Amino acid sequence: MAAQPIFILREGSKRTHGSDAQHNNIMAAKAVAEAVRTTLGPKGMDKMLVDSMGDVVITNDGATILKEMDIEHPGAKMIVEVAKTQDAEVGDGTTTAAVLAGEFLTKAEDLLESGVHPTVIASGYRLAADQATKILETITISASPEDTETLEKLAATAITGKGAEAHKDHLSMLAVKAVKSVVEVSEDGKITVDIEDIKTEKRPGGSIGDSEIIEGVIVDKERVHTAMPEIVENAKVLLLSVPIELKKTETKAEIKITTPDQMQLFLDQEEAMLREIVEKVIRTGANVVFCQKGIDDLAQYYLTKAGIFAMRRVKKSDMDKLSRATGAKIITSMDEIEESDLGYAGLVEEKDVTGSRMTFVTGCKDSKTTSILLRGGTEHVVEGIERALEDALRVVGVALEDQKIVVGGGSPEIELSLRLKEYAATLKGREQLAVTKFAESLEIIPHTLAENAGLDPIDMLVEMRSQHEKGNKRAGLNVYTGKIEDMFENNVVEPLRIKTQAINAATEAAIMILRIDDVIASSGAGRAGPGAGGPGGEMPEDM
Repeated sequence: MAAQPIFILREGSKRTHGSDAQHNNIMAAKAVAEAVRTTLGPKGMDKMLVDSMGDVVITNDGATILKEMDIEHPGAKMIVEVAKTQDAEVGDGTTTAAVLAGEFLTKAEDLLESGVHPTVIASGYRLAADQATKILETITISASPEDTETLEKLAATAITGKGAEAHKDHLSMLAVKAVKSVVEVSEDGKITVDIEDIKTEKRPGGSIGDSEIIEGVIVDKERVHTAMPEIVENAKVLLLSVPIELKKTETKAEIKITTPDQMQLFLDQEEAMLREIVEKVIRTGANVVFCQKGIDDLAQYYLTKAGIFAMRRVKKSDMDKLSRATGAKIITSMDEIEESDLGYAGLVEEKDVTGSRMTFVTGCKDSKTTSILLRGGTEHVVEGIERALEDALRVVGVALEDQKIVVGGGSPEIELSLRLKEYAATLKGREQLAVTKFAESLEIIPHTLAENAGLDPIDMLVEMRSQHEKGNKRAGLNVYTGKIEDMFENNVVEPLRIKTQAINAATEAAIMILRIDDVIASSGAGRAGPGAGGPGGEMPEDM
């Protein structure tokens, strides 16, 4: 009797296993890495991304591009995760991390075709990543928290290539000043920087050079009534998370009124209740009120009469920042307001910023709250600058925490590549092949930098290797002159963590993808089956 085929998967499910599964995943991951490769470096190109709503994003930030791309292939999604992790951890180097992961897989594919087992490659890659971290430690430069010049160079390197080069110095200065104002030093001397303490408000109009730093909080709202004071000095600030309006009944209720007198009594009572709520606010001595919810029209009138500056529908994140800056407690019940709950600000002022009103709260108790007001010609320009500045803020924060930096321009990658090849020669077994391929993969960064700058990558790599073998460990590619120069003298520096995080995250992702030898996609996920996201095509049914 003929053997009966046994089906263990739901009809319509697809399965790929063995070398086909590995090939499909590697191809998809390579396609994603290739998509962002052209954006690497100061001469990298930008991408225009249009979402389903028709909103346009123009950027060359790797993490932003991969987030906006609607990627379905599960293997490709792992490369997106690498960029996201890099962005969350360091804030810059997202393209580097994605490109490295793609190249690690490309070189691993050569080894797979030569008959090297995936677990051997994984083992070799891990050895190489550990050794790379040790080698990087030998080429680091110490960065003192007091060394503002070096911190500004770090910020400038992060901003370069993101469409704001003309105002790089001004933005770098803003970034360093902002980060330094929120630094916290623990008792054992450890520095921590919480970038969340820095609030960024963007406003199209004016030039990038008009961007400024405010020691305090900017709230993108105006006062509720034009008759309220525009400027309040020595402000006593009250923060409310409850509305200044009458409570509605939670269930449906009907009030039957039979005579006009009853109607008048009802209205008078409503007015009296509102007046009582406002009186509670006035009794505290507050002269500035920020309310997270609404303020009734009548309550606005009473507040205006009392000369109080009031604002409604303030965002929760702004309320938290105001609380931190002024020392005010956020009140959740009107019955429990006390004078001790108020915060203090030297000046609360409403200003006109290119046609719209914004409120500036300065002279606060806690000087560790800083805001940056970004300006630029158009909405897209301001958004691009905001992304560049965010990277700069994160990079300066990381450098202050670690106090270790390396040069850029592809210099660390060439040094790592040469030293790892030497390390590979000391290994026995097939891991040696994997470490050698890992070393070769790192050269994709200087190769891509040269390619994107319109230079000959082979000539540049040969010259860089030659300089490094002579002992010039800071020799990197100057993409503007096309020459190999000392990157530290060219002010191209990055925090050490960018390199270590990129190499470790890319290695982990590459190993994870290499170890997959079977992909089973259920029928519900048929559209998103492996192969849908990049080259590699549909998976053959092999049941």
